[in-house]
Amino acid sequence: MTYSPSPGAPQARIPGPQKPPPTYPQIRAGLWRHCLWGGLTLWALTTVVTYATRNTTLLPTLILLGSFVVPVTFVLWAYERHGRDLGVSVILGCFLTGGTLGVLGASAMESYLLRPSLWMFVGVGLVEEAVKLGALMFVLRRQPRLRGMRAGLVLGATVGFGFAALESSGYAFNAAVTTEGIDLRALLETEMLRGVLAPFGHGLWTAIVGGVLLSRRDVNGRFRFTGAVVGTYAGVSLLHALWDSTHGIALWLVARLDSTRLHTELFAQGHLADPTDQQRHLFTLVSVGLLVFVSLIGVTWVRSLASRDPSWRNTP
Repeated sequence: MTYSPSPGAPQARIPGPQKPPPTYPQIRAGLWRHCLWGGLTLWALTTVVTYATRNTTLLPTLILLGSFVVPVTFVLWAYERHGRDLGVSVILGCFLTGGTLGVLGASAMESYLLRPSLWMFVGVGLVEEAVKLGALMFVLRRQPRLRGMRAGLVLGATVGFGFAALESSGYAFNAAVTTEGIDLRALLETEMLRGVLAPFGHGLWTAIVGGVLLSRRDVNGRFRFTGAVVGTYAGVSLLHALWDSTHGIALWLVARLDSTRLHTELFAQGHLADPTDQQRHLFTLVSVGLLVFVSLIGVTWVRSLASRDPSWRNTP
């Protein structure tokens, strides 16, 4: 026997088709371009006004714009192209929290563990790549769904770019503040150089090791330090050390090519002399060539990892 409600009983409403809530906010395509050109325009305008007025209260604005424009642009590009399903909150957490924890951890560990020596940059690479990887794991510790090569590449790069932006702002501040006052030229030179090099440094290295780490992550969210993860960490640390050592390696090569006597005891103590006027052009050529070489290794490595993951080509 079936039950049928009496004529006077209120009828239950059957809900109509419901549109599922979006899993991530919609960000218009090409926003990264607006960020890049708009940020550069604001940075240039701030530079002109600062030079014209000599107003030192504009220095924080100048430093932050110059340090964050390129890293934020690349994070937006990665999010638009390959990370829309990861969520804006995760991207922000990796960039701000991960980058800040990385800088703080690197500063604390380097101050206690490292001393000037021939192998100092190897220690810097090991320390900074470790703290960035630790920061990435901390941000993602309660989000087991975030795993796989694509997620690791995008979120690892985001942590690296957050680290790079904060580190660049510190270098810019140190370049600006001298015993003779504020050196705007040194500040601008530092920001331009680090802005050009930013895509080939911290973001690239942490993307590589982050991709390998999250591709080995368990379904329950546990991080597994397999041989591939440890080997990748050692590899990116070596790339980091080579990148930081390009000045010293270029100086050593120039001295050898120019038949100049080397002060090996100074090299062993981590002290490097400046090239002479006759060596300066050769030194610039060699140092830039070394940076390009290290960058090509990193770019080739990250492209190789991305090509192994079908989801990299089928992102939302």
